[in-house]
Amino acid sequence: MNSFVNQLNGATSSLDDMFEGNSIEKHGIPTLDLPNTADPTGFLRTYTDDQQDPSCRIKINHGTTTLAFKFKGGVIVAVDSRATAGSYVASGTVKKVIEINPYLLGTMAGGAADCQYWETYLGIQCRLHELRNKERISVAAASKYLSNITYSYKGKGLSMGTMICGWDKGGPAIWYVDSDGSRTSGNVFSVGSGSTFAYGVLDQGYKYDLSDDEALELGRRSIYAAGHRDAYSGNTINLYIVKESGWTHKGTIDISELHYGDWTPKSETEFRAPTEPYGYDIRNAAAA
Repeated sequence: MNSFVNQLNGATSSLDDMFEGNSIEKHGIPTLDLPNTADPTGFLRTYTDDQQDPSCRIKINHGTTTLAFKFKGGVIVAVDSRATAGSYVASGTVKKVIEINPYLLGTMAGGAADCQYWETYLGIQCRLHELRNKERISVAAASKYLSNITYSYKGKGLSMGTMICGWDKGGPAIWYVDSDGSRTSGNVFSVGSGSTFAYGVLDQGYKYDLSDDEALELGRRSIYAAGHRDAYSGNTINLYIVKESGWTHKGTIDISELHYGDWTPKSETEFRAPTEPYGYDIRNAAAA
């Protein structure tokens, strides 16, 4: 076990040195094989940019809508489940929430492989922090660790826009981290190709003193709006709530069933069904 910990952790015994910006080799961060070129980002753009060149050789899975917001009861995290490779829907069952530990969640937007790999690695480091220090890592510290990793690979072609959400000694917290190493805290974030539609619903309905049910409904309706209007988002909604006792998954909900009113909760932990179909007004307006 000790050899495994040393292999993952390198020479350091805490996160302090990492926060001071020392070299990544010292901390055992996995080093990845990069294209043998002076400009890895340009190389990747040439061969993976399906927006500019639909016939590019490599089509990376991307396209998403993720959101998180704080309210008086904790944090709501909601995501869709669609991944696209160019104009092709590569998957409709992507799990875009990484369960880092029982009190921390990370979302995926950008390159699916980049987000999944580094957030899974972050989960390992958070667990090692607990074993060393006999306490959970804070949300701010976890996000700082991830931002230092992404900054180390700045200009190397990473594609990430993630939110680290959780509850620590300071209460509920959300930090946004991207592939340039930027790190920002806030109350409301939405990331991905469908975020314009999600923000339209969030901006109208958000207030800090929402009840748990109102907050869950706002998160669900916001992702529904993005999945219904954005071609690169859709399929199902995964809904989470983070409280002082930890996060709870509140269900996986099919967007088309929400639209037509066919969805009902499949277990006691799932959030309640809407009182009427989300697409009710649209269909009535079309019929009129």
